[in-house]
Amino acid sequence: MVNDVRSHYQSPAEMAVPQAIDDYTEAIEADPTNLTNYWYLGLSQLLNQQEAEAQTTWMAALMEAELPEAAAMELAQVLDLSAQDLSQQSATLESAWLVRQHLRELLPEQLDNLLRLLPLSAQLQQLCEDDLVDWDLAAILQAQPEKVADQALVSTAVRAILEHLVPTDNVFAVLAACGGYIGQPAQLMPIVIPRAIRLAYAEQQVLAAIELTELYLTWDPGNTEALAHLASFYQNAQMHDRGIEVAQQRVALTTHPPDQAFSNHLLLRGLLGAGGYWDEAIAVFHQQEALLLEIAQSDVEVRPIDAMRLISCNYYLAYLRDDFKRQRAIQNAILARCQATFRQQHQAVFARYQAGHQTRKSLDRPLRIGYLSHCMRRHSVGWLARWLIQHHDRQRFDFYGYFINPRTNDELQGWYTGQFDQVRSLGLGESPTVMAEQIFQDEIDILIDLDSITLDTSCEILSLKPAPVQVTWLGWDASGLPAIDYYITDRYVMTEDAQSHYTEKLWQMSQSYLAVDGFEVGVPTLSRPQLDIPDDAIVYLSAQRGYKRHADTVRLQMEIIRQVPNSYFLIKGFADQGAIQDFFTQIARDVGVEPERLRFLPDAPSEAVHRANMTIADVILDTYPYNGATTTLEALWMERPLVTYVGNQFVARNSYTMLKNVGVEAGLAFSETEYIEWGVRLGTDLTLRQQVAWQLRQSKRSAPLWNTAAFTREIEQAYTAMWDAFLAQPTVAVEDVK
Repeated sequence: MVNDVRSHYQSPAEMAVPQAIDDYTEAIEADPTNLTNYWYLGLSQLLNQQEAEAQTTWMAALMEAELPEAAAMELAQVLDLSAQDLSQQSATLESAWLVRQHLRELLPEQLDNLLRLLPLSAQLQQLCEDDLVDWDLAAILQAQPEKVADQALVSTAVRAILEHLVPTDNVFAVLAACGGYIGQPAQLMPIVIPRAIRLAYAEQQVLAAIELTELYLTWDPGNTEALAHLASFYQNAQMHDRGIEVAQQRVALTTHPPDQAFSNHLLLRGLLGAGGYWDEAIAVFHQQEALLLEIAQSDVEVRPIDAMRLISCNYYLAYLRDDFKRQRAIQNAILARCQATFRQQHQAVFARYQAGHQTRKSLDRPLRIGYLSHCMRRHSVGWLARWLIQHHDRQRFDFYGYFINPRTNDELQGWYTGQFDQVRSLGLGESPTVMAEQIFQDEIDILIDLDSITLDTSCEILSLKPAPVQVTWLGWDASGLPAIDYYITDRYVMTEDAQSHYTEKLWQMSQSYLAVDGFEVGVPTLSRPQLDIPDDAIVYLSAQRGYKRHADTVRLQMEIIRQVPNSYFLIKGFADQGAIQDFFTQIARDVGVEPERLRFLPDAPSEAVHRANMTIADVILDTYPYNGATTTLEALWMERPLVTYVGNQFVARNSYTMLKNVGVEAGLAFSETEYIEWGVRLGTDLTLRQQVAWQLRQSKRSAPLWNTAAFTREIEQAYTAMWDAFLAQPTVAVEDVK
């Protein structure tokens, strides 16, 4: 007969397995009609590693049952309850997994069991893609939409899949099928979106991140958090039109001013990154500037999530206009609000750090210098900062490297990790306060920020002031974060009145704020015949990302091409090729340049090849209002004459300081007219080009830009002077700090 198992269920934890086998065998002999005894005998045998005997026991009982289906359901209940009990202890997880596998064989389409088996397999590191296929899980999910699965079970299964399986078509099929069982999709966002972020940034699988986020949005349409990440994913994948479209969707859905500013930031990023959407970008630029001014000057609420995102919201404005004073005023005000939010959120932590700094004014060890960045890898900052790190005096200082979102497969990052006395890492998804605490516990005396506002995580760390002296160098213009004490500059990259517009003290180097020992150069992959350019033609090159393609500057460049007979213009950089070609072609026609004189270059296979390919050009045309930095250094190292328009803001003066620090005046323009004149003159005057090339070749002997050893000694003197200035400050009482 068939019994109600729940009324007399016996937990496996209560069984003495060998004895239970004897007991249930005797019970069956006494009453062969009681099927429950068969279920527990088989279970006892299974737990005693007698798997074949267990299957035989169950099969014999099922074959003799008057109601086989009801009997199977009774056995399934016993196995399910037993598996639940066994899952409670780590020591019996494998037994629980084995019981669920047999339950799956008994009832292969029982969804509840499969949803419990899946995370159990993951816990035991046994889950694989083949399981999803063998179980036919996607089809089972799709075939039972009327059944309401436990939301927690679905969430746990989704988490297990995302954390343990590589995204494939089979995996996405199962995830998509889960959508029919999700009643509250927002509960899955903390599972799905962090996984998408790891795919995009830690595992460099941005297409999988896109597919996962798009899938989530089918469950939770209009979720602005998901839309924010999706817009960035598309833009990073160079899928520009879709990246712009998603950003526009988010713009339409946000109403809170800081959130609106972030939506505009994403849209600007997409429009400028694609290149060619000039009118649209200008319209968003004006909206963004007005919105940031409103936030800076009003008491609108700035929540912690708002503060993280506002940090970078002023970033792209510098690409569109060189209005130094206005830009700095907005930047300083916004970052002050962000810092205030972070400190309010972590008041006790900040007070503890400040009190701790007061006790460290007497050192019996070398100064401890920390470098904080997400760019100590194959990145422009990584290529440039390495020479300073290499030349540091390790007898006088201890050096710590603080890596944000580290990449294990990056050769340059591997080199960096070998340069520091101690290396610390903050992974994706970890709180910035974890790194701040590590810096404080490491007793870093001077913390060097290489990121500025290019990474929100760095700014939150720095806002808590985990080191007594904090300095920004190289990564971008100064952040405006009040917690930063110094910004390393030089007399050329800053205007004479710059200090009054910075919250940081500008520490002016005697020559250049940067020096490198050169660059690796590969074998060129471009030639004039390959590009259908005559040998006697004058070739101009502009190699920049779409962000820097300001329409007004492109018109100046086209005017140069128009005035120089037999000249060609090579355009290279990440952008939407269709949009950027239309953009340049239209301006060329407007100016009177035949589009046939333009060449659009693909990306080079490596940085070294990119540099080698620069030698195809006679003259490099710089961008404005956002100059080249790494590209300018590369051009000068490859001994190519360069024309740059010198502006007022930091990013409009990089090429200026670099040319001054190799002793070259040719190509320095201080107006639109001079930019065109220098471009024409360098294109038509072979002797002048040869003279500049000779100057650049000679500069490699001793020019400040290429003398990293001397630069390093000076910056180390600066660090020592900064520390002395800290020691000279009056000690603040702990009560005052609090």
